[in-house]
Amino acid sequence: MVRFYYILLIIILGSLTINGQAQEKAPKLELNGFMRNYTGVLYETGDFSIVQNTLDLTLKHKRKNISFLANGFYYQYFNQKDYFDVRELYMDIYTKKVDIRIGRQQIVWGQADGVFITDIVSPLNLTEFLLWDFNEIRMGVNAVNLKYYPTQDQTFELVWIPIFTPSIVPSGNSIWRPQQDFPAPPTFDSSKIAIPSNIENSEFFARYSLSKSAFDLQLIGAYTWDDAPSMSVQKNFSPTMTLTGLTITPEYNRLYMGGGNISADFAGFIARAEAAYYYGKRFQTADPTDADALIEKEYLNYVVGLDRTMGTWKLSGQFIQKVIFDYHDKIQEDEINNLMTVMVNKTLFREQLRLELFSYIGLTNEDALVRVRGYYFPYDGISIELGTNLFLGDKGTFGQYHNNSMVYTRIKYSF
Repeated sequence: MVRFYYILLIIILGSLTINGQAQEKAPKLELNGFMRNYTGVLYETGDFSIVQNTLDLTLKHKRKNISFLANGFYYQYFNQKDYFDVRELYMDIYTKKVDIRIGRQQIVWGQADGVFITDIVSPLNLTEFLLWDFNEIRMGVNAVNLKYYPTQDQTFELVWIPIFTPSIVPSGNSIWRPQQDFPAPPTFDSSKIAIPSNIENSEFFARYSLSKSAFDLQLIGAYTWDDAPSMSVQKNFSPTMTLTGLTITPEYNRLYMGGGNISADFAGFIARAEAAYYYGKRFQTADPTDADALIEKEYLNYVVGLDRTMGTWKLSGQFIQKVIFDYHDKIQEDEINNLMTVMVNKTLFREQLRLELFSYIGLTNEDALVRVRGYYFPYDGISIELGTNLFLGDKGTFGQYHNNSMVYTRIKYSF
């Protein structure tokens, strides 16, 4: 309830816009946002997968070389606790060569669609898997973001995150909880999960960008924490040496990442490539009760993509591959994992109707997530979305959720 008052505070501040605009030279204060109902029904059981009402508000204020933005949201559910958070709350300071952003912010890097290669600065809210819009999946982080512009086509960017923020994973009773079989009931030991807030545990990210008429290039480096914890498992035995249960100890580990991306326009196509090399990743073994349940390896994750716009049609395809180096047979993941994405988008009736197909296709595990949806815009600020999420296969990232195929609607009013 206390957090909800932050939303009310944003509304009250936004109401000052009326008085602020009445003064000719007063700095501009803007309030916008949306209200939305999101309802999903599972095909298999007819149960509701989600019934959510959303209030999302953004307050903006700008004067000369300083601006302010606050974005808070409130999720109301019918079958679980309501949820409130502040996605962004920051101040910008502008100079001729340097921009500084201080506060809670979303930071989006990389050019891949629907996958996270170098886009790892903002952690993820995965409580609804990958079914939310990506601006809602990405969480805000408390950071200092400094950009330096030595020339018009170059940018150096440095991000300092003093306090680690992990991704949010689905709760134990969620239909989106990753499936894993244990030979005995597990308990969780949280003694190692906390990351002390100090300079030593800060995260640092750096990016160099070059934008030319023929291509765009970015080089990225990171000294960060893995947003997903590693799970070490200990067997518990009775005095008669009977297995009575398991103790799972989650722990976050340091990661080093170096990578980049490039895009270019030729013959009406946009070609994209993005890659990241990770050091220090701890992989789970196939047997969670193994004495060496975690194995540290390096891996490469990359994507190549091709986009084309033809009138009211938009087409996109990507190939994504993850390769674990010096592979060990005990590791639960495959040594090489291949994935594709396909997107087809078509607008009709002067953009009043939009039809879209987006699909993840797991080539290694023969699974897929197929998303077919339509958007109808009857009036300014109102959108009606009707879609289906189909999970195909029996294993893999998408096949494990084969019982979660659904139909859904989203009715949204933006202001």
